[in-house]
Order: sequence, then C-alpha cells, then structure tokens
Amino acid sequence: QVQLVESGGGLVQPGGSLRLSCAASGSIFSIYAMGWYRQAPGKRRELVAGISSTSPYYTDSVKGRFTISRDNAKNTVYLQMNSLKPEDTAVYYCHADLIEGGAQYSKEYWGQGTQVTVSS
Repeated sequence: QVQLVESGGGLVQPGGSLRLSCAASGSIFSIYAMGWYRQAPGKRRELVAGISSTSPYYTDSVKGRFTISRDNAKNTVYLQMNSLKPEDTAVYYCHADLIEGGAQYSKEYWGQGTQVTVSS
C-alpha cells in the first residue's frame, strides 16, 4: 500500500516562508512525477508546482516565490515557499504519479493535505 505523508504546514505572517515535505512510502517501483496542489475555501483544487524528468512546472501566481525539489533516493518532494501572501492560504495536497511494485501501469496517489495559513 503506497502512502504519501505530508508535513510542514502551519501559520505564517505575510512575507514569511514555509517548507512542505511529502514522502512516498510502500512498494514503489518507479515515480514518474510528483507535485503539489492546493485548494482554498470555495475554490477548485489547482496545481501549484510539479516535477518530473523535465523542467519543473509552476503556476503563474507562485513563480519566483516557490521552489519545488525532489530527492529520488528518499521518494520525497519538497516545496519551499517564500514571500508568502494571504492568497496562498489553502490546504496543500501532495500528488504522485507512480508505479507500484508488481504493477504494469502507473496510478495517481494523494496525500491527506496540510493547512497553510498566511495571516498577520
């Protein structure tokens, strides 16, 4: 059973920083891509940043402020968030597209979500 476990959310003042981590555990053969989505109250879930074998992706609103990175040896993805704004407040979800051990096809997995609140 593959699990994605997130950590690092919390309350921060505008202009502050947070670092989110997401570790994938279980029987994993290969990870194609990992990323972070967020969902604010009353809004749709949106892709914030993603990383695979190609260049990382960022949604326009976080470019220059957020950095996604990945430690393949630890099956872990990070999201460094700097210059945080109140509009970054949301539940952040880790996402992975991976192949489990013994499987033929990839499957999508989600973490449980971690709250990020930017407020003074």
